[in-house]
Amino acid sequence: MAQYKLSSLAVMLIGAFACRANYGLVGIEESQTQGPGGGAGSGGGAESVGTGGTPGATGSGVVSCSDMVAPKGVFVPTGRMTAPRLYHTATLLPNGKVLIAGGYDGSIEIFASAELYDPSTGTFAATGSMSVAREHHTATLLPNGKVLITGGDHETPGGGVTLASAEVYDPSAGTFTATGSMSAARYWYTATLLPNGKVLIAGAADGHASAELYDPSTGRFMATGNMVVARMFHRATLLGNGKVLIVGGVPEQNLNGGALDASPELYDPNAGTFAATRTMTTIFGGFYHHTATLLRDGRVLVAGQPHAGPSAELYDPSTGTFTATDSVIVQRMATTATLLPDGMVLIAGGWGSAGGLADAELYDPCAGTFAATGSMSVARSDHTATLLPNGQVLIAGGDYQGTAELYE
Repeated sequence: MAQYKLSSLAVMLIGAFACRANYGLVGIEESQTQGPGGGAGSGGGAESVGTGGTPGATGSGVVSCSDMVAPKGVFVPTGRMTAPRLYHTATLLPNGKVLIAGGYDGSIEIFASAELYDPSTGTFAATGSMSVAREHHTATLLPNGKVLITGGDHETPGGGVTLASAEVYDPSAGTFTATGSMSAARYWYTATLLPNGKVLIAGAADGHASAELYDPSTGRFMATGNMVVARMFHRATLLGNGKVLIVGGVPEQNLNGGALDASPELYDPNAGTFAATRTMTTIFGGFYHHTATLLRDGRVLVAGQPHAGPSAELYDPSTGTFTATDSVIVQRMATTATLLPDGMVLIAGGWGSAGGLADAELYDPCAGTFAATGSMSVARSDHTATLLPNGQVLIAGGDYQGTAELYE
């Protein structure tokens, strides 16, 4: 694991870097916030749900482009986390709190600890710890309100260890409990909640094309079809039709300058198989993954640091095609993308050609354009972004100090 941290530092230092429609509320991206990026997931997210790790929920609201109102565009400080964290997950719980789990302190420690953010008080407080320290893991909100934590890696005196173990967080008890283990140890992979309540685990470092399903009713993982391409640093987005779009990423053997993958594919839960879909107009992925955000009209915005070509494009499930859209203002990696209540997408922080970024921008799906918005108080990368019930976005960690702020 240590060699990847050194490689990421090198990349951070030398990395170069009009439609009008009614938007039905069909979901939120699988995020990042499974970790940074998405979280956005996500993260999860969404993630993280970015860049914290919970994939799209469905709804019935309709947002018209004529009704879209830009947010205030300001970041305001909120409480400080109990520990500085990067590569952690952030998951919005049914009670409105946000579970922050694991991560790396930017120096030497990888955490087993977890904490809760309470939007009503603007504070973080410790909760039960995981059974093992984890970074680069995923966190997925299950239909029963519990959170599935899978995989990741941690350091031992003998070196880095990749994990196959999994555990479940129970918000009512504030504790983590072991559940079945994956068939393979994984980090830098994706976890996506499917409409049937199972969780699709796909890819990983070490060149995995394998995938498996977690069944909350049994607490076990079972094999499913393999991906067409082995990849990590990809994104997995639950579409309105129930399929999962896998886009971008890179095989491990190409980490040091090889070609990135540009062959998107779709997972069909009914058949349990992956199949290639039409190629992107450019190549996304790399050592730090891009973002993929499900828009309210069912399209997917893919944005980030391209290997070549446009820095953002749209996937249309109805045609299975990608088309270029406006380029991001600043090409960035290790960032988050969050679908806002008005249908716009907030992209915040990350790494650019000059290093860490504090700036943010908004994508307007009606105009098909990016525009600058307020900047964060500090530069952040490998942080999480979580949409709160009140419409604010919690930005947490990624700054080596454990600070957090709210976008409104």
